[in-house]
Amino acid sequence: MRLHPLAADGLIAAALTTVAVLLGTEAVAQGWPALDPPAWTLVALLTLPLVLRTRAPVTVCLAVHACWAVYVTLDYWPVVGSFGPMLAVYTVASLRPTRTAAACAALLAGVWIYAGLRSDTGSMASVAGQAVGFPLVLWRFGYVARRTGELTLRLRAEQADRARREVAEERVRIARELHDVVAHHIAVINVQAGLARFVFRTDARTARGALDTIEGASGEALAELRRMLGLLRADGVQGADGAPAPGLDQLDEMVTRVRTGGVGVELRVTGTPRPLPPGVQLCVYRVVQEALTNVLKHAPGTEAAVELAYRAGEVTVSVTDDGPVEGLDPVTPAERGGHGLIGMRERAKLYGGTIVVGPRGEGGFGVRLTLPTPVQAARRGDAVRE
Repeated sequence: MRLHPLAADGLIAAALTTVAVLLGTEAVAQGWPALDPPAWTLVALLTLPLVLRTRAPVTVCLAVHACWAVYVTLDYWPVVGSFGPMLAVYTVASLRPTRTAAACAALLAGVWIYAGLRSDTGSMASVAGQAVGFPLVLWRFGYVARRTGELTLRLRAEQADRARREVAEERVRIARELHDVVAHHIAVINVQAGLARFVFRTDARTARGALDTIEGASGEALAELRRMLGLLRADGVQGADGAPAPGLDQLDEMVTRVRTGGVGVELRVTGTPRPLPPGVQLCVYRVVQEALTNVLKHAPGTEAAVELAYRAGEVTVSVTDDGPVEGLDPVTPAERGGHGLIGMRERAKLYGGTIVVGPRGEGGFGVRLTLPTPVQAARRGDAVRE
């Protein structure tokens, strides 16, 4: 349970007052005059102002030293009133600059020596040592506490700044995810809507199939949007509804959906399939999704191929097409100025992989992504060579 600073200072002041009262009752036994009402009043003035020590440390320090000097001048036992000034010096050292703390420490040493002179005990060497040692120790402890507080504040500021940067990076990642999802599904919906419109009066079955595809694509788009927006409201990698991120087991569904958009897509898997980290699977899925979306937009009616290869220490996926059909201008994704290619490269870089994007020598366009796989995954069966 955390106490309010003022309440904590109040408890400290009450504790020091109790200690001073107990010591004051022993004054006669120590050879000093008994404390009378003026002395008890001064004792209270030496400890009770410490309630405000963190709010006005210098003022409190000066006030308690003044009361202690009066207390010593009246020839009462100096030890009874020494605790308040010592705590006040520590407080100044922990909250104020070094020069201010040094001045308050010197004030404590001066009053301490004055008390030794008034007591006339004959051991001034010991008094002088105490007058130098106690203020130095208090100043050092206070300095360490102040530096610790400053470093703590700096650390919190750095943590807050790092958290802001991570939030910004996460927003960029989510924006990229939204781009991939919306671009892919809207491309499918656009093609199917055009098909349905073209055959609406002549081929009801084809039109109905196109509308079914539009319904499915829009539903999947909404589901993925809910999942990704759920990342903004829930912790972890899953959305608010608990749906996992897309993976390699959903490539068949994507290929089927693109086929209904008028692109003949063939999916081939080589090597021995094995479990891969969710992040690697999502990276492969999004790159394939973006590549097929570009085929739908820039080369409708063409033939495309998706090849997923499990190799030693890596997984490779390539998406190629034969180029636009005759009568359409061959336009590459880069010429459209979109952000899809940038997103592909950033994803590959994030997972330590490489990606090659560009026109093919035999015609068409190609995307080839290579990602390293963890050593554990390789040991589970990654023994296929090219």
